[in-house]
Amino acid sequence: MLTNIPVVKLGIVAVSRDCFIISLSERRRAAVAEACRARGVDVYEAKTTVENEADMLKAVEEVKAAGCNALTVFLGNFGPETPETLLAKYFDGPCMFVAAAEGDGDLINGRGDAYCGMLNCSYNLHMRHLNGYIPPYPVGTAEELAEKVADFVPIARAVLGLKGLKIITFGPRPQDFFACNAPIKGLYELGVEIEENSELDLLVSYKAHAGDPRIPEVCADMAAEMGEGRYYPELSERMAQFELTLLDWAEAHKGARKYVAFADKCWPAFPEAFGFEPCYVNSRLASRGIPVSCEVDIYGALSEYIGMCVTGDTVTLLDINNSVPASIYEEEIRGKHDYVLTDTFMGFHCGNTPACKLCADRAVKYQLIQHRLLEPKGSEPDFTRGTLEGDIAPGEITFYRLQCDSDGVLRSYIAQGEVLPVATRSFGGIGIFAIPEMGRFYRHVLLEKHYPHHGAVAFSHCARTLFEVFRLLGIQDIAWNRPKSIPYPTENPWA
Repeated sequence: MLTNIPVVKLGIVAVSRDCFIISLSERRRAAVAEACRARGVDVYEAKTTVENEADMLKAVEEVKAAGCNALTVFLGNFGPETPETLLAKYFDGPCMFVAAAEGDGDLINGRGDAYCGMLNCSYNLHMRHLNGYIPPYPVGTAEELAEKVADFVPIARAVLGLKGLKIITFGPRPQDFFACNAPIKGLYELGVEIEENSELDLLVSYKAHAGDPRIPEVCADMAAEMGEGRYYPELSERMAQFELTLLDWAEAHKGARKYVAFADKCWPAFPEAFGFEPCYVNSRLASRGIPVSCEVDIYGALSEYIGMCVTGDTVTLLDINNSVPASIYEEEIRGKHDYVLTDTFMGFHCGNTPACKLCADRAVKYQLIQHRLLEPKGSEPDFTRGTLEGDIAPGEITFYRLQCDSDGVLRSYIAQGEVLPVATRSFGGIGIFAIPEMGRFYRHVLLEKHYPHHGAVAFSHCARTLFEVFRLLGIQDIAWNRPKSIPYPTENPWA
């Protein structure tokens, strides 16, 4: 269970234009609330119906007193455009605006005109520069609106999470990895706080945790997670000490924030100074909802955290790493899966993917590339041990990223696909990914728009919700893997 993301407490407030019948809006509100409960969505039904600004203030106080941190503003009839939009200003949390469809048969005294009222609501929100969420089609019956309320929960969770998030970094980006360039201006625009530290700060804190009485308990948990013969017992104490260091740092440095994510420098100095690779510890923190991105990838950590809020599940961060050899494609994919070779690629990282998302043969191993670079040629791996390796389990995925580019502009991409049930024959935490039209997406989005090599991976199809989150955050450029029938602006039409 993830413990580092918000718990959404929804409220629903009905609004009513004073020249319409207030009981119509109240009856419809009650029906929506009941439909929500029937779907298993817990909502607080505010008793105050908003007709004017005084009602608006009373309703805000009511839902706040009930502990609500997200709000559905329900136009049961046309609605008063000023008070209803001011709810988004005075309520300190995400607000969704929806409206009632007609359908109870009485189009004289039972007609609410909320379809029309939503137009004025949207217009007024824009004039006041208020950020209300309006779903793709905001008008519906009680049952239809209950579905939209359920869809709003993960969106609200992501917005609340970012509002309470601090990203803690250790160290500058490694040389030759400036692709993870991270102007922090975009974080402040999103309402995210950042604390940047030196690797020496982390090392001093790590040394201070030597002999921590909690270490044996963490070691035992690591052993239970991995199983006999799948980890290095002699490294466990050091890795447990590091895990406690990060967890204690998070608690001590949250400050005014509720949630944390880390972006750490993991090479080249880290393994020799600490005596192990941090990947397995990073994976364990991610499994409880605390992303720890590699190579001080600040927007990688941010993207991971958004995915955790959206899915309520752990995620990972991978390199969009290498093409799939034609021999593997011919032997294992062609004729068995509906993809061409250029739809496939390998997603890889040294070992930060949570154990629960890897196949059963996962194990703590050593970082082959770092061993070549940092330890004597021909020697047995020593301080380059500590990665969590194995093929990523097959299943649905969403590959995505929110990035602030070198010009300070926030942009994003989202692509859905799957991890194929095909052995990688390689090392690290790795999988063979398939995304429709990946070749074109790679050229006309990832390369054309200068994205870094890291992408966040959610282990489900959640593109629809991510898209709504990015729109609500004000991201103008949301790229996706287009079918051939929809060319990219930079695509040669004669290709």
